[in-house]
Amino acid sequence: MSLSEPERYSRPLRFAIVGLLANALLAGIKLAAGILGNCYALIADAVESFADIGSSVITWTGLSLAARPADENHPYGHGKAEAVAALTVTIMLFIAGAGIAIQAVREIATPHQLPAPFTLWVLVGVIVVKEAMFQLARRVGRASGSAAILADAWHHRSDAITSVAAAIGISIALWAGPGYEAADDWAALFAAGVILVNAAQLIRGPLHELLDADAGEIRDRVRESALGVAGVRGVEKVFARKSGLRIWIDMHLEVDPNIDVRAAHRIAHDVKDHVRRKMPEIADVLVHIEPAGESA
Repeated sequence: MSLSEPERYSRPLRFAIVGLLANALLAGIKLAAGILGNCYALIADAVESFADIGSSVITWTGLSLAARPADENHPYGHGKAEAVAALTVTIMLFIAGAGIAIQAVREIATPHQLPAPFTLWVLVGVIVVKEAMFQLARRVGRASGSAAILADAWHHRSDAITSVAAAIGISIALWAGPGYEAADDWAALFAAGVILVNAAQLIRGPLHELLDADAGEIRDRVRESALGVAGVRGVEKVFARKSGLRIWIDMHLEVDPNIDVRAAHRIAHDVKDHVRRKMPEIADVLVHIEPAGESA
C-alpha cells in the first residue's frame, strides 16, 4: 500500500523532535559543568550542542515542508526541502568543526588551569547518550531514506567524537598533572579534523539530490521490473532522480511496432503500475513508447 507524504515523513519528524530535546538537555548540562569545572573542552562541546539544536530545528522544518503533498505550484511535491535541510545541517557541521579547531588552537596557546575531575564523568554520560542517538538516527534515516536525518545523525556522532576527545584529553591532563593542561585542547583539535572529514562525505548526498543527479542504484531494479510486463520487448533508457523520500522515473520502452496506440498506452500503464507496486518509494513513472527494432 502506498503511503501519503505525511505518513512517509511521520517517523523522521518524530525523531527530529527527540533530537532537539536531547540536544537542549545535554547542552545545558555540559555548559554548566564546563564553567564550574574549569574545562574549556566541555564548554566547546556545549557550544556545539547548542549548534545541534539549530540543526535539529532545521531538520524538523525541512521534513515538515517536504511532507506537504503536491499542489498546483509544486506538482512534483516539496521533497527538495528535505535536501535543502540536509545541506544546511552539513554546512553547520563544517562550521562547528572549523570553530572547534580554531578555538582549540587558541586554548593551546593560552595557559590555563587543570579541569575538575567531575567533568570527566559528565563527558562519559554524554558520550553514551550521543552515541545512542547517532545509532537510532542512522537507523531511522536509512529506513526512511531521509538525507536530513542522516546528516543530523552525524551531528550526534560529531558530538560524541568531540566528547571522547575531550575525555581523553582531560584524563591525560589529570593523570600527568601540571604542564599537561592543554591535553584536552589537542584532543579537541583532533576531533575537529574528524568532524570536517565526515562533513565532506555527507555533503555529496544532498548536493546530488538538489542537482538532480541520477539515482543509479534503483535503475536496474526498475529495468528488470518493466521487462516482466507483457508486451514490453525492451527497455532502452531509464532515468531516476530523488526528491525527498521519493524517486521519479523516466523510461523509454520498446514495444511491437505494429500495435495500435491504445495497446501501447495500456502497456505503458501496466509498466507504471507494476513498477510502483514493486517499489513503493517511487512517486511516478513517465513512460515514452518506441517501436522495437527501429532507431529512435
